[in-house]
Amino acid sequence: MIARIGATRPLSVVRYGRHPRHVLDIYPAAKDGPSPVIVFFYGGGWEDGERSDYLFVGHALAERGITTVIPDYRVFPEVRFPGFLQDAAEAMRWTVDHIAEFGGDPRRVIAMGHSAGAHIAAMLAFDRQWLLELDLDASVDLRAIIGLAGPYDFLPLHSRTLKQIFGPENGLADTQPINFVDAFAPPAFLATGNNDPSVDPGNTIRLAERMRSVGGEAETKLYDRVNHRTLIGAFAPPLRFLAPVLDDVAGFALKHTDQQLPPGRPAAQERSA
Repeated sequence: MIARIGATRPLSVVRYGRHPRHVLDIYPAAKDGPSPVIVFFYGGGWEDGERSDYLFVGHALAERGITTVIPDYRVFPEVRFPGFLQDAAEAMRWTVDHIAEFGGDPRRVIAMGHSAGAHIAAMLAFDRQWLLELDLDASVDLRAIIGLAGPYDFLPLHSRTLKQIFGPENGLADTQPINFVDAFAPPAFLATGNNDPSVDPGNTIRLAERMRSVGGEAETKLYDRVNHRTLIGAFAPPLRFLAPVLDDVAGFALKHTDQQLPPGRPAAQERSA
């Protein structure tokens, strides 16, 4: 759990589904006009986490001109893989449908996550089935993905809990984001701490290498002065001296959400034309 640092509350709290945890917070951008949007999935080992602990992330990104959505989602033991992915896809569907009401541009959405949340964001971006089930296409409806200290290639499983979360051995390959990378994946910003004791930084390095090997775009940052927790904690003003994580994330997000779509990627409205 990350401490609540230097923030008060989101502007809006809304429900995106029927379950008690299908609730999200919205932090409108501190700017006029339709803004880029980040949907941020927090970590917690797929068994913990609360959106209210990440007020500092929502406020930090909103201050940089990015409307930010932070959803809760169901966790183990209530659900196992892929239950949390299905919740995340529902949150993305709600965002595309409704974020314009809060000043965000539904054509400029990025999926972002930390730790287990980065795994969720990556699965939505690379394994297209989860968004396609809700009539979204990651290659069209996501401008980019941002992953912080994410587990993208973490087999074999040693933890008894992880074995319960992700299911039988013969299906584990389908739980790994790295196995779904192709040339049509959204560009990625992948960051980690060099001394992360919780998630091997090799996850970040291997995913970036896989993306580049198929012609995709992956920008990586490995920071020396942060660990697994302080990587996301560095979004908060008191910890920003540790590493320029906020600057790097916001810079990447704004670069990939300018008004012009990248070549070969039609606007969502053109998909069914």
